[in-house]
Amino acid sequence: MIKLKHDIDAKRISTRIEELAGCSSTSVGVTRLPFTVESSEAERLVEEWMKAAGMAVRKDGLNNIIGRYKGKDPSAPVLMIGSHLDSVIEAGKYDGILGVISGIEVVQTLRDNGLILDNPIEVVGFCDEEGVRFHSTFLGSKAIAGTFIDEDLERADEKGITIAEALKGIGIADPYAYKNASRTPEELLAYLELHIEQGPVLEKENEPVGVVSGIAGATRFSFEIIGKPGHAGTVPVAIRQDALLGAADLISYSEKIALQNEPLVATVGKLTVSPGASNVIPGLVTGTLDIRDLNVERKQKAIDAILTESERIAESRGLQMKFEQVMEADPVYCNEEMIKLIEESISERSGSAVSLVSGAGHDAMAMADVTNVAMIFVRCKDGLSHHPDEFVTEEDMGAGAEVLYSTVIKLATKQS
Repeated sequence: MIKLKHDIDAKRISTRIEELAGCSSTSVGVTRLPFTVESSEAERLVEEWMKAAGMAVRKDGLNNIIGRYKGKDPSAPVLMIGSHLDSVIEAGKYDGILGVISGIEVVQTLRDNGLILDNPIEVVGFCDEEGVRFHSTFLGSKAIAGTFIDEDLERADEKGITIAEALKGIGIADPYAYKNASRTPEELLAYLELHIEQGPVLEKENEPVGVVSGIAGATRFSFEIIGKPGHAGTVPVAIRQDALLGAADLISYSEKIALQNEPLVATVGKLTVSPGASNVIPGLVTGTLDIRDLNVERKQKAIDAILTESERIAESRGLQMKFEQVMEADPVYCNEEMIKLIEESISERSGSAVSLVSGAGHDAMAMADVTNVAMIFVRCKDGLSHHPDEFVTEEDMGAGAEVLYSTVIKLATKQS
């Protein structure tokens, strides 16, 4: 085993993240959508830093940026490290970016120490994970995993610009070149992703770094509750068919089911009330219901319970409730051997290897279709993410990168 030299430069990670935060279309937080001027600016910086770390840099057919650090055996399968470069609207600085910059820092540290491992290493900045612009997540990682399809090119943003047109707009003449991005299982040793936790567990446990056991599966519904509008001053409450009260019952019951089945979570994240007047009883409510859990059976039982209760609510209030499933994502379990290596790397720093389930989706979900995956989580202040106040200390950035560095060496070095 190579003796580890923990010369990760946390200050360099922090400085680069601050510089990337300037690649934004908004002055509040970070807004960096794929295939835009802002994303191109970020890619130029990432390319510069990859080259400085000794990597050969290229872009694939869907505009993922990839830096390759040679291995002793050029034909050996690649250890891929990555995360995403895009953001939500008015996001924080660290979501996605911390993983990319930490990956570059790991390679920089290897180079600074004159270390070349057995397997080549590739650091990837995925073009679109958040799905904000085209309303479809994991575009970049799906292309590499080989699950992006021709129909995806026709997805359009709010201005009617399709992915195909957006790719042409940044100089990719043939959008169907995305097919050249796909990798085979034989080409990849594994995929490793470092990411901010986006939750409060590590902060509660007073640990800077944790290991992810899996990524929760998600089922999402859109729903419609049909009642009967009426005058707010003349229709007695006892005989109303108030669609919003039906929604309130549904939301309350969803919370009850989630609390009974922790760590399952259930969220009604969007409601539209019609006609939306202060003096009119709500006659129509539309919304979304999102349910997530690593345990498939428990998640399905919760869904069944909520749908059954919705029928009871509708009958008791004289309403109609309609549900349409609009998304289903299977859970992803991280590779057990990789988890053990991450746990060892955390222990080497005298840390406690806190095991976490990710309720948020990550590129690792898409990459699991083509190779073994594992994730390292880094503590973030108050568990806050997707917000301008998202924050990770420089010390914690360094701790996360050190664990990543140690894990990479363990993975990409043949054991005698």
